Amino acid sequence: MMYWDGGGWAWMAFMPLFWLALIGLVVWAVVRLTRHPGEGRGGGDHGWAPRETPRETSRETPEEILDRRFASGEIDADAYHEARKHLSSYRAGPR
Repeated sequence: MMYWDGGGWAWMAFMPLFWLALIGLVVWAVVRLTRHPGEGRGGGDHGWAPRETPRETSRETPEEILDRRFASGEIDADAYHEARKHLSSYRAGPR
């Protein structure tokens, strides 16, 4: 009574498929979790060296943001000069 009414052949066929799927899932998870966030599908550097994120490479100073907003017309001249004065007093003060 080893195979419970002859159903043992189904387990013998199913178990290798189960283990193959399990090993494939583990490999996929390891690759997915160790991949860098900047890497996408289809191209790019496939090395494992850390990368800089766009936030780190193009970080604007508050003065640059203020200048950009004034140049694009988001703020008027009075608000620009007031904010510049506030920023300069903040930068000059102790931290």
